[in-house]
Amino acid sequence: MKEFYHQSVTEVRKQVNGSMKPLTDQQVAEHQKEYGMNELTEGKKKSTLQIFLEQYKDFLVIILICAAIISGFLGDVESAAVILIVITINAILGTVQTVKAEQSLASLKQLSSPMAKVLRNGQIAKIPSREVTVGDEVILEAGDQIPADGRILESASMKVDESALTGESLAVEKEETILEDKVPLGDQKNMVFSGSFVTYGRGSFLVTAVGMKTEVGKIASLLKNTSEKKTPLQVNLDQFGQKLSIIIIAFCAVLFGINVWQGKPIGDAFMFAVALAVAAIPEALSSIVTIVLSFGTRKMAKEGAIIRKLQAVEGLGSVSVICSDKTGTLTQNKMTVEHYYIENKCYSADVLKKENPAQNQLLTASILCSDAKVVDGKDFGDPTETALIHMGNKMQVSADEIREKYPRISEVPFDSDRKLMSTLHDLDSGRTMITKGAIDVLLDRVTGIQKDGKVCPFTEEDREEIEKQNQFFSENGLRVLAFAYKKMDGVEEISPEDEKDYIFLGLISMMDPPREESRMAVEECIKAGMKPVMITGDHKVTAAAIAKRIGILKDEKEACEGMEIDALSDEELQDFVENISVYARVSPEHKIRIVKAWQEKGNIVAMTGDGVNDAPALKQADIGVAMGITGTEVSKDASSMVLTDDNFATIIKAVENGRNVYENIKHSIQFLLSGNFGGILAVLYASVRALPVPFAPVHLLFINLLTDSLPAIALGLEPHTKKVMERKPRPMNESILTKDFLIRIGTEGLVIAFMTMTAYMLGYGSSHNTLLAQTMAFATLCTSRLVHGYNSKSNSPVIFTNRFFNNVYLAGAFLIGLVLITAVVMIPGLHDIFKVQTLQFSQLMMVYGLALLNLPVIQLLKAVTRKWLK
Repeated sequence: MKEFYHQSVTEVRKQVNGSMKPLTDQQVAEHQKEYGMNELTEGKKKSTLQIFLEQYKDFLVIILICAAIISGFLGDVESAAVILIVITINAILGTVQTVKAEQSLASLKQLSSPMAKVLRNGQIAKIPSREVTVGDEVILEAGDQIPADGRILESASMKVDESALTGESLAVEKEETILEDKVPLGDQKNMVFSGSFVTYGRGSFLVTAVGMKTEVGKIASLLKNTSEKKTPLQVNLDQFGQKLSIIIIAFCAVLFGINVWQGKPIGDAFMFAVALAVAAIPEALSSIVTIVLSFGTRKMAKEGAIIRKLQAVEGLGSVSVICSDKTGTLTQNKMTVEHYYIENKCYSADVLKKENPAQNQLLTASILCSDAKVVDGKDFGDPTETALIHMGNKMQVSADEIREKYPRISEVPFDSDRKLMSTLHDLDSGRTMITKGAIDVLLDRVTGIQKDGKVCPFTEEDREEIEKQNQFFSENGLRVLAFAYKKMDGVEEISPEDEKDYIFLGLISMMDPPREESRMAVEECIKAGMKPVMITGDHKVTAAAIAKRIGILKDEKEACEGMEIDALSDEELQDFVENISVYARVSPEHKIRIVKAWQEKGNIVAMTGDGVNDAPALKQADIGVAMGITGTEVSKDASSMVLTDDNFATIIKAVENGRNVYENIKHSIQFLLSGNFGGILAVLYASVRALPVPFAPVHLLFINLLTDSLPAIALGLEPHTKKVMERKPRPMNESILTKDFLIRIGTEGLVIAFMTMTAYMLGYGSSHNTLLAQTMAFATLCTSRLVHGYNSKSNSPVIFTNRFFNNVYLAGAFLIGLVLITAVVMIPGLHDIFKVQTLQFSQLMMVYGLALLNLPVIQLLKAVTRKWLK
């Protein structure tokens, strides 16, 4: 079956309602039953309870729940309660984030216009848009939102803004004619689409699709079928948690066996093994990561980036490809005059002066032959015409004053057949008709040309010169309007028959220019090892011109159109994308395929956009970035991050923040695991030597839940550095457990274990005082881990640098932890609770000294191993 834009109005009428007449009430009822109501439908959503329960599916969480249950059965209710409280808090945080995220379809529904004017039973009726059905004839005027997709029946200079669907900034002029070739959505000039709106003129169309069958409906389907991606940190933490849990459980099982073999009661041996597992598994890790990411979002919000999904903070730091929409993202989404061409000379808009007679004459003509207005800073009218008004304001010429001085006497409105607009005015030089329009049409009607203030015959050389200039403008993606005038003394009314024998005045070129900061942002993007890619619904020439200006495009071969993608399989597209930097005339399906192709090649992809057409790709991307000012609600809801200033450069700041946050989270994890490993080594040493266990279960819980958490959070808030942007993005498949990461954990844990067991042996002494030995080991391990927070600030030595003192949160965590552990070992009232004894002053100093010794030893190890680990 032929597409609707390939068919005549008669063919379309017969296909959709079987006759040439408007629908009757009976036909409306039949069609609504057959095609459904004109509304978007939602898929089945998960309940909040389902989302909450899914938070417990994590392998590490399941292990902890088992440990809590066993602890409860064995009488250690306190341990069981603590474990369950921690994992429940994590589950609540995860549920809140998920519930807030899924709102895309609700915003898509708001795109439907509330009311529509349709022709039914031979009369015009105003009905709710959800009742519009296939076969309805809809009447349109300027300002109307289009309720459904359809074929144009009549167009009186009607222009439609389809930017939300196609990404093209200019309104499209609609026509009734049949289109012969296969064309993309943005070029289907005899069709209109739901979600767009009329900016100029009037017309009518025959509805050919409603609800989920419209282009907006297809986008809704794509959103429902597009899965959100886990960030690299989420994937790594999942894998890491499973591996760590298995290793720790295996170790605890071995330790349980050794203790039983050594003759200890089975219940005590099992309780200690459970306590050690709880201490070794960093169950607070998820909470710490969430808190660190939350602080990261606050910092980014101050810099213009609102984070909708916490994990996006870290994900941004791993981005290797940024696929950006053009209109409103890299450009200003506002047509702007670039050049004047007058009297055979081309002038940049920056150097124009109203004192120059020729330039002032062209400026005056462009303001008078225009219907656009700017009221209180708001534009009304066609974007190309409002650009002319803004040019006047830039040259300190008021459009209102010019129009008041030279009022319009008569006009011939623009239409798509003539491609011209003419107005009649009494100028200082006499009654004059001013005409603007397409250059190819106007040049055929010119007989004279203005040069040096005089009118000369229009020669073939003049024509060649003007066409050469026009070609230059076109090749650079500029939209060109030609202007001419004609003396009309004594004429009161003009008509299309008068549009001939003109004097050529000049050309004005304009475009939607790049944002000033875009070039620098693209440069930084490339330096940081990321590939910027432009994906737009605009024309290839225009897109390529913008991409060249901002540094995305180096060679014309790196630009292509969406139709080229249609010819490629998914596998072929994966090879194709590497060599392409600009995609023009693309559909929402193309955008998703491009994003997927990069992802299949192992890249973390960010997609920026502001239109409805961007929403599915924003959701498919690892990080979706929507524009806060020009962006539709649909694009915002589908995104992970919203830019409040619509500034592409803010994305680069966000990437820098993301990379820093990830580094800080890694340092927090390293701090937790090296401390935990130190505790495990101490226990293993005691078990192998058949010594009493160095820690009571309550000691391990105290360390894990109190003295560890605050320094770990403080490390996550470490001040950011710009050095992270000198590295390439982290590979998607790179695990947290890299070789150098494990070596650092091992060596640092070994040092902490050595200091802890030295304190233990000093307390155990010749008198074999088990309680004193446990107290000194517990106090030393606690204090060592507080000191170790400063070791974990960086993988390089920081002891003699400014970085050592730059984190006030870490200093606060250290002081609070030190006060807590000192109180536990020195206040008699706490001894029974924490199973310790009072330390003498000399013993307390030994604990402090051994703990502090961790700092120079580990800092020295960092200096020695830094080059080796590189």
